[in-house]
Amino acid sequence: MIHFFGDLSTKVFAVVSSQKLSSEHIDKLSWLFGNKPLLNSASIDAFFVGPRAAMITPWSTNATEITQNMGITGISRIEEFTPVSENYTGFD
Repeated sequence: MIHFFGDLSTKVFAVVSSQKLSSEHIDKLSWLFGNKPLLNSASIDAFFVGPRAAMITPWSTNATEITQNMGITGISRIEEFTPVSENYTGFD
């Protein structure tokens, strides 16, 4: 399942987990992301730029390892996305 943390106007973190996150883990992840809250949504209807779905970034690998060191289990990937306008063309 995918959980979204952040602020739709500045940055969103997508967290892929194999299980539902406990409230303790949500609090830890919120802290890790600069006190950005969990967005209670299964999807986000907006335009964002981030890494390609098939490519796991080094940032994601490091962030995932940090969550393991924090005692959060079941996280397989974390990526960050930046909001852009609908007509944004500055990506490949």
